[in-house]
This record gives sequence, structure tokens and C-alpha cells, in this order.
Amino acid sequence: MNRAVGARELSKVIAAAAAGTIVEWYDFFVFGSLATILARHFYPPESELAFLSTLATFAVGFVVRPLGALVFGRLGDVVGRKYAFLLTLLIMGGGTALIGLVPSYEKVGAFAPIVLLLLRLVQGLAIGGEYGGAVIYVAEHAPDGRRGRYASFIQITATAGLLASLGAILATRQLLGDAAFERWGWRLPFFASVLLVGLSLWIRVRMRESPLFERLKSSGKTSRSPVLESLRDRRNLKVMLTALLAVTMGQGAIWYASHFTAYYLLLNTLDLGLIETSKVFCPALALAAPCFVLFGALSDRLGRRRVMWTGLVLALLTWIPIYRGILHAAANHERALLSALLFAQLFVATMVNGPIPALLVELFPTRIRYTSLSLPYHIGNGVIGGLTPLISTLLTKRTGEPLAALWFPLAIAVATLVIGLFVLPETRHIALWNEEDAGEPPRAA
Repeated sequence: MNRAVGARELSKVIAAAAAGTIVEWYDFFVFGSLATILARHFYPPESELAFLSTLATFAVGFVVRPLGALVFGRLGDVVGRKYAFLLTLLIMGGGTALIGLVPSYEKVGAFAPIVLLLLRLVQGLAIGGEYGGAVIYVAEHAPDGRRGRYASFIQITATAGLLASLGAILATRQLLGDAAFERWGWRLPFFASVLLVGLSLWIRVRMRESPLFERLKSSGKTSRSPVLESLRDRRNLKVMLTALLAVTMGQGAIWYASHFTAYYLLLNTLDLGLIETSKVFCPALALAAPCFVLFGALSDRLGRRRVMWTGLVLALLTWIPIYRGILHAAANHERALLSALLFAQLFVATMVNGPIPALLVELFPTRIRYTSLSLPYHIGNGVIGGLTPLISTLLTKRTGEPLAALWFPLAIAVATLVIGLFVLPETRHIALWNEEDAGEPPRAA
């Protein structure tokens, strides 16, 4: 029997979950958005590897995300979804604000990059527990048959967080001027996290627990050891590997390439500068964000696999021509064309990413969903996807070819597509509200 909440209540659930998740992604991405400036402040000024070192520190936050998935996944499956992502919000906000306080390399030497690295680890742990909690919380309120539409709102939060970070940086820089921003103003976007986290925390404290989890807990059927249960059950482990290899690694590589690889290509390889890059990139991000929901809703009708695979194929067919156009438009200072091309590659990425939240939720049983979903997601999206900007930058520097930045994400897209064609089940017909004991993974229709 479908016992999902009404549309009005579901809107509140989405707004509350999304508000906090946007803040966490803002916190996570403001570091990457300021990578070129952080390189000058936290590494030896004469070092040619300063920017790559900063990207490596940025990447560490992605690599540690699976550990956060285990820690907070267990908390979410044992105690509750709400409490897990309340804690991640506090940890993320504290780590971000502290980055704004770290002294520069000029003042404390090698101590500066070490502290920066440690705080980046804290951020990675927090985001490792956030995404799974937010997606599951919304999906476990949503009705069967429309889960793709509602869960896809959480996909907007990462793009919105990146957009907010770029907007905050651009506004602060224009308010203070280039010189003051370079000296100390870059710290203000980090400090802003305190206010944003406070507001999001107030919203989330008022939220109720997921009704599916409450039903499970009231019947005494929650898992005592969700990590062991997730990994020891061969069937569930097989589903987790399927989620990693046939879904999240391709989704992660495409998302981070469309956002950060493109951003760094403009900022560093083409030397457009922070302000010009932000001005052409932000409109494309804003226009692309609603498309996550468009394709999430479409996956309710056409199927999760069909929509996602179409996006992967389009990325393989169109991205190289699109990026050639980006290089041409940037060289000729055609701002409108540049934004349009950036939107085009983001549009394809939303097609890949829109159906993912519902698909992942539908693959796993309620009792171990937080843990089982979060681990493959943060290995695929976090480690493989998160390393994409670093690998793309290294390939570009090694070859001197800007389009080499696409080799890695497109290769991962091919692997995901081929594996998925053989092993990924269709899940849109799965009825979570009919899952009687929540003890077995739902079967794909």
C-alpha cells in the first residue's frame, strides 16, 4: 500500500533536505572554486606544482568520502536518516569556516598545507554521509511511480552549491576589488558558511524522520550492523558492485568533467581569469540545474536506464565537438556562444545524473539502504569522479592538448555504458511501499 506523504508535505521535505545539501556542496566546492588562489597562499610561491598540489588536496576530500559513507551510513541505518545528516551539516560547516582561518604558507610554512589537508579530510567525511541521507530521505517520502521526479531535486543541490560558491566569490571580489580579494577577501566565502549552516540546521531540526524508516524501526527490523550486513550478503554485495561499475563511476566522471574540468580549462588553460570564467559559467549552470528534474521525471515514464544511457551516448558523440567549440569561442571572446556551449555539455550531464537518485534508492532494501547506497556512490562519484579534474589537468599538461582533458571521463563513460548494458536492472517499477519486511533487496521488474 502506498503511504507516501501528500504533495504539500513532500515539497517541504524536498526544500528542507535540499537547503542543507546545497550548503554542504557550497562548503565542499568553494575550495575547488578558489583553487588557483589557494595555491598562491598555501604553497611555496615559486613552485610550479602549487596548483596541482591544491587540486590534489581538493581530491583528498573525494577519496575519503567512502569512509564517511560507512560511518554515517551506519548511523543513518541504525539511528535514523535525519540525525545522520544533521551531524554531517555541523561537521562540514565547522571544517569550512576553519579553512578561512588557516594562516598562509608565508606565515607558517609547511604547516599551512598540512592543516589545509586535514580540514579537507573533515569535509570529505561529512559529504560522504550527506548525499545518501538527503536522497534517501526524499525518496522514502515520495510515492511509487514518481520517485524519479522528486528524488532528482537533490541532484540540483550539487550544481546549486557550485553556483553559489562561484556567485559568492564573484560578488566578494567585485565588492572588495582584486587586490584586497587576493590578500584576504578570499577568506570571506569560507566564513559565510557559518551563517548558511546555522539557517540550514534550524530548518533540518524541525524535520521528521523518514516514514519508511519509522515503519521499519517500530517493527524492530532495523539492522544492528548495516556495514557487515551490506558487505557479507553476496546478493547485496553484487548489487553494490553493479551500482558502482554500471552507474556511479560514469555518472561521477561526467558530472565532474562537465563542471570542474570545463571550469579549469577556461580558467587556467585558456587563461580567461576568475571573473570572466565565472560570468560565462554561472548562466550555463543556472540554466542546466532544472534539467536534472526534467530527466528524473522522464525516467519515471521511460525508465532509469534508458535516460541515463542516452546521456552517456550523447556525451561520447557530442563532447569533443562541443569542447572544440568552447576553445574557438574562448579564443574569439564570444561570451554568449561560450555560455551556450557550456550549457550544452551540462545538459548532457543532467541527462546522465537525473535518474540516478531514484535508481540507487530502488536497488537496496530499507534496513541497509543508507550504507549500501552511500558506499558505491562515494567510490564512483567521489573517488573516480572527484579525481577527474586532477587527472584531466595532468593529461592536458602532459600532452599540451586541451581536449586531452576529456580522455578520462569519456573512457569511464564507455566502461559504465558497456557494463550497464549487461548487468544493470531497470528499477522504475519497484514499489518501495510494498516492501513488507524491508529485509530483502527489492527485485527489478
